[in-house]
Amino acid sequence: MMKHLLVCLFAIVLVASVLAKPASAQSGRPPNIIFILADDLGYGDLSCYGQTKFQTPNIDALAERGMRFTQHYSGSAVCAPSRCSLMTGLHTGHTPVKGNAEHAPEGQMPMPADTFTIGHLLQSAGYKTGVFGKWGLGYPGSASAPLKMGFDRFYGYNCQRIAHCYYPAFLWNDDKRELLWGNVASHSRDYAPDLIHDKAIEFIRENKDQPFFCYYAAIQPHADMIAPDEYMGRYRGKFLPEFDYPGDYYLPQPEGHAAFAAMVAVLDDYVGEVMAELDDLGIADNTLVVFSSDNGPHEEGGHDPKYFDSNAVMKGVKRDLYEGGVRVPMIAVWPDQIAAGSQSDHVCAFWDFMPTMAELAGVSLQRDTDGISIVPTLLNRSNQEQHAYLYWDFPAKGGREAMRRGDWKAVRYNLKQNPDAPIELYNLTNDVGETNDVADSHPEVVQEIGSLMQEARSR
Repeated sequence: MMKHLLVCLFAIVLVASVLAKPASAQSGRPPNIIFILADDLGYGDLSCYGQTKFQTPNIDALAERGMRFTQHYSGSAVCAPSRCSLMTGLHTGHTPVKGNAEHAPEGQMPMPADTFTIGHLLQSAGYKTGVFGKWGLGYPGSASAPLKMGFDRFYGYNCQRIAHCYYPAFLWNDDKRELLWGNVASHSRDYAPDLIHDKAIEFIRENKDQPFFCYYAAIQPHADMIAPDEYMGRYRGKFLPEFDYPGDYYLPQPEGHAAFAAMVAVLDDYVGEVMAELDDLGIADNTLVVFSSDNGPHEEGGHDPKYFDSNAVMKGVKRDLYEGGVRVPMIAVWPDQIAAGSQSDHVCAFWDFMPTMAELAGVSLQRDTDGISIVPTLLNRSNQEQHAYLYWDFPAKGGREAMRRGDWKAVRYNLKQNPDAPIELYNLTNDVGETNDVADSHPEVVQEIGSLMQEARSR
């Protein structure tokens, strides 16, 4: 009897210890991680988030297989600082990159040489790391070109300005330019997103037998508004009257509505092909796939976000710090670990992925970040830590900053002209569209958030 009791107690302790470990530790190998980042895709641009004018079946299938987040935020309202936040685990009060500062003739201003990225973190855990798509965080040869920032493999655009062109003269293959002669000769033979997608799939295949991190930074649906004819043909004549964009900074696009839907369809097919590849390789069960967007919807090059309700019911678009500019879709899939068809209203942001990936990879994060691991939310545990606040600092457009604290959202604009610009205050519980500024009714909240904003800027 006593022996039987001891055996039972041992079994209970063993099970408890296994359940207490990260799911990755139970299999003896940390999960592969694929982070697919769309470019300028709004919260309302997916049918699983309410889009009705066109469908995104493959991304919808992600939501069916995993967890859909309803209160997830990007790192910033534009490309470079948002990606910097993702890479460093810092909000833009602390990131070295706060805007889209350009470097001539190619690239953006770099991060400091000692910047610690998710790439470095996962390399230290034994991962093979690759970035495919748009970098935008350091010009070629700079201290923060991709191969110097923790990535073993890079294929795509170094410069986000050049990434406006879908048929460029060249792409970067690691640290060498790869000329695309088809585009030099005919201007439109080699669709760069297809080439990037093929290299991402190749990376996954080559590393299927070891832990890998694939950062897939797609360029759709950013302007230029260009998609292959086979995709344009699906949507021509379906969204009349059309948005006829005559061209300006971006190429002319006489079928802006069709082009936008076609670009999202290309991206949706890419997602489906990534998931099919994981299934074919037999590694889907040990792969975490995350899908999100770098900021809210753009209104450039022929895209009409009002026509598609790209920001859903929210106020603001790209470059805004209202909800429409920074609240973005996020879906996470990890079979048998993340509950299929689940939904979370946990408030989280790009800077949470550094500590999240550290926990999943089983390594100690010996760096200060602004993030909090969301592993408890992903795995349906009850010990999820909450943020005291989320903060955004955006020096462009006259200077803007915003903070989310609980259900309160505070926004300040025109800070360069008026450093003491008043705080707008919204209660997102009943006003997600930020239509009713209640700052005058809650002076104590305004004062508290004003102090926290100052704290968030200084470190």
